[in-house]
Amino acid sequence: MTSPGGRTAPATPPFDSPIRHDNAAGHAEVAALFDRREQPAAELAEQAEAVAAACHDMAIRFHRGGKLVVFGIGGESTDAQHVAVEFVHPVIVGKRALPAISLTSDVATVTGIAAREGVAAVFSRQLRYLAEPADIALGICADGDGPSVLSGLLAARDLGMLTVALVGAGGGAIAASPAVDHVLVTRATDPRIVKEMQVTTYHVLWELVHVFFEQPGVLAPGVVA
Repeated sequence: MTSPGGRTAPATPPFDSPIRHDNAAGHAEVAALFDRREQPAAELAEQAEAVAAACHDMAIRFHRGGKLVVFGIGGESTDAQHVAVEFVHPVIVGKRALPAISLTSDVATVTGIAAREGVAAVFSRQLRYLAEPADIALGICADGDGPSVLSGLLAARDLGMLTVALVGAGGGAIAASPAVDHVLVTRATDPRIVKEMQVTTYHVLWELVHVFFEQPGVLAPGVVA
């Protein structure tokens, strides 16, 4: 077939062509991928009250001079860094910067502790020397059973810190631990979906903490960002 400009246009495949069937299968697969994310997202939204409670307590700690200390193992180590920079250097211009550090950024410290005391101690050891009772500990774990994240949260509780955890699957040992003040669970076993929901969760945490700062009298009389 020749186009009006004189060029030969690509032929349209017949209706029963393998190309059309492949496209249909591809569309169905894409739809299925989005469907798998609907339920975890809906269940996350159902935790709105728990999210609000966590953010309110976090905002109070920030108001009292505390900082956020974030940690996670594996892929969640980069999430810890992401969270810290979101608070210290807000992407939205005009939002208040709040103090935050990631315990996964110092490779020398992390590997040194792991070599001498074991991987399970990489966060608990740092917390004992870098954190204060007024601070907030945020542990991120895809399956809820990471020994290093749980040990960090236990150490944080011993220090008197506020403890918050983002976990996946069924919540695991972290969700069951009395050392954690606020647990937000992504009900999914696919680590990719857990990751996506946790990124959404900590963005919501960031946003709602700032909402509390913008409401006079919510944290203490006369508090406005």
